[in-house]
Amino acid sequence: MTDFAALVAPDRGEPAVAIRGVSEAGLAGLRARLGAAAQAALDAAGFRGRADQAVVLPEGDGWFAAIGLGPVDAPPGRWTLAAAAAVLPAGSYRFEGPLGPHACHGWLMAQHQFGRYRKPAEPRGPRRLLVAEPARIAPALAEAEAAAQLRDLVDTPAEDMGPADLEAAVRALAEETGGQVEAITGEALRERNFPAIHAVGRASPRRPRVITLSWGEAAHPLIALVGKGITFDTGGLNLKPGTAMALMKKDMGGAAHALALARLVIAHRLPVRLLLVIAAADNAVSGDSFRPGDVIATRKGLHVEIGNTDAEGRLVLADALALAGEAKPALILDFATLTGAARVALGPELPALFSNDESLAADLLAAATETEDPLWRLPLWSPYREMLRSTIADLGNSPEGPFAGAIAGALFLQHFVPEATPWAHLDLYAWNATARPGRPKGGAAMGLFASFGLLVRRFQRA
Repeated sequence: MTDFAALVAPDRGEPAVAIRGVSEAGLAGLRARLGAAAQAALDAAGFRGRADQAVVLPEGDGWFAAIGLGPVDAPPGRWTLAAAAAVLPAGSYRFEGPLGPHACHGWLMAQHQFGRYRKPAEPRGPRRLLVAEPARIAPALAEAEAAAQLRDLVDTPAEDMGPADLEAAVRALAEETGGQVEAITGEALRERNFPAIHAVGRASPRRPRVITLSWGEAAHPLIALVGKGITFDTGGLNLKPGTAMALMKKDMGGAAHALALARLVIAHRLPVRLLLVIAAADNAVSGDSFRPGDVIATRKGLHVEIGNTDAEGRLVLADALALAGEAKPALILDFATLTGAARVALGPELPALFSNDESLAADLLAAATETEDPLWRLPLWSPYREMLRSTIADLGNSPEGPFAGAIAGALFLQHFVPEATPWAHLDLYAWNATARPGRPKGGAAMGLFASFGLLVRRFQRA
């Protein structure tokens, strides 16, 4: 793991290179203050003040870095400093002006690389940001550590990230923090009434499992975090084409998000009891695969007719959500790379939010704005429950038509959440398809900070 603590420090007035913010509107003013050599450097870099730009400019006998702020002057946001951290040499730096509350994050994440299978391309040494408000450092480090682990889990190929590896990641967090872990695996899933998780994962030699982590004091309110952990998704007998299967190592991205959020909750010692539930399985193909037309049981007692084996994430979540609901939590948050339909509707960068509780949804959206971690609410449109009808079972797992797939998936999950329990479901991509400063191509945190912001709003002591 990256040593994030070496990349940010309290500002005690030591020598440091200046970083200056320049908006698109303020670019002309910057040019007017520069000498001919600096103007030439500015033009050669194509610097226009966009929020993803940084440039090194000469000044007297030294130099400074200019970073783009976007259209108008504003304190740097979550990703503004990432471009500078990505291009600057090792050394100490100071931003001239106020930093936004989340500005350290981009600086830290731009220096994180996934190095499990190859050495970093450019080992340049740490770029250290001096921060005038030291109280911001510990929260920034906690966010970076959670986001980096999330990225690394998603980026790890399925060969090295199976159900047992997800369990190991949960156990590692428990060992660090004093949490309690239980894992129910293989045939024990049927014995302990997790039939849907067993059905999805039974075709793989890597045994499916439900993994729980419990943490916190009994007197505190209980929150449940649930994650979809399909460690590789072939689609099952409804086999995906090769192009659609290529990224399916990331189908455990929901589990990675739930685990990262649990890490943040514990790091900040929120006054809650935490129940983390991860449903982990490979959706593989063998003679023991579950089939289209099968009817499978669920923990809640509802029977589901299988219309499509590639709609397996909702099946494992059905058992996981039922388990979480039995504990009577104050709220349930679930995270899943559930539907391609959500990506068609909102694109790869904007997670779809569904909720059965207006106050919870409003608080999540407000937290998303505050943390610069966007979400977009879609409706649990009850008339679309007709799409999940079955003639022989309580419901089907996949609508027949091409419409409203994300809503249908969320409505399916709602069957397994206690009616009176506030619940939110995040249908997310967990992947950057295009590299940007601080956000390389690969695993990505989406909705993580919005969700943590919600929990802080609701449960943090004054």
